[in-house]
Amino acid sequence: MAVSGRKKGPVSPAVAGPVAVYPGSFDPITNGHLDIVKRALAVFPRVVLAVAFNPNKDSALFTAEERVATIREALVEFGDRIEVDTFSGLLVDYARRIEAAVVVRGLRAVSDFEYEFQMTMMNRHLAPAIETVFLMAGAQYFYTSSRLVKEVALFGGDVRAHVPPAVRRRLAAKLGTQTGRGRKRR
Repeated sequence: MAVSGRKKGPVSPAVAGPVAVYPGSFDPITNGHLDIVKRALAVFPRVVLAVAFNPNKDSALFTAEERVATIREALVEFGDRIEVDTFSGLLVDYARRIEAAVVVRGLRAVSDFEYEFQMTMMNRHLAPAIETVFLMAGAQYFYTSSRLVKEVALFGGDVRAHVPPAVRRRLAAKLGTQTGRGRKRR
């Protein structure tokens, strides 16, 4: 399989350069997330997409395992420069464990910045050697969020422009809707 899973320990670089970790809940992964992945791969030789979850409190629609499977299917075009893994706990601890030098965060609108700035400053306090890089999502994804996609899909709305086909199929199966036709299945 081209999109590999993570093993414990450092990432085995196929290409020299810093490893970047792109963390998120990805519940589900959207085309906006994929846009950030493409942008990150233009800068870094290897990116680990890390699905964050709290095994004691996770209220996500999809389990961590379902998210990983969906993400792997959606990212197959990116080959072995991207890996998919899960983690819980502090991001900086995870980044240290896989020897990532950089955290990639996507920004959509100004409203994202304050939260991301606070997280970055705390991460910098906890792990000064790990840098955070912000990448702007493409303009067509500024309003796309996993939360909105789930809400629209729940009511049978058309999410084709916002998620890859793997996500549409899994949303339809999980929610019992047709997410590309704008109406609920009867």
